[in-house]
Amino acid sequence: QVQLVESGGGLVQPGGSLRLSCAASGNIFSINAMAWYRQAPGKQRELVAIIFSGGRPNYTDSVKGRFTISRDDAKNTVWLQMNSLKPEDTAAYCCNAVITEVGGYARTYWGKGTLVTVSS
Repeated sequence: QVQLVESGGGLVQPGGSLRLSCAASGNIFSINAMAWYRQAPGKQRELVAIIFSGGRPNYTDSVKGRFTISRDDAKNTVWLQMNSLKPEDTAAYCCNAVITEVGGYARTYWGKGTLVTVSS
């Protein structure tokens, strides 16, 4: 069974930084893409950042220049470095990955999420 486990969320003051981590485990053949989504109470879920197997990242406009997504294929791990945090960044952040299992096919997996709160 493939599982995604997130960590790194917490409470931080405006202007501060957090680093989120998502580790995939299981009988993995390859990971095509890994991404971070977020959802604040009463708002729609949005894609924050995504990184593909070639290493190219894409970001939503509101986090460009502040957030950095990276991955380590040897560890099946993706990180989201968040700098210059704003109160509007407060949300539950969830890891998403498109993974092909050994002997299987590509499918989407989700982590349970980690809460980020930006407040003074």
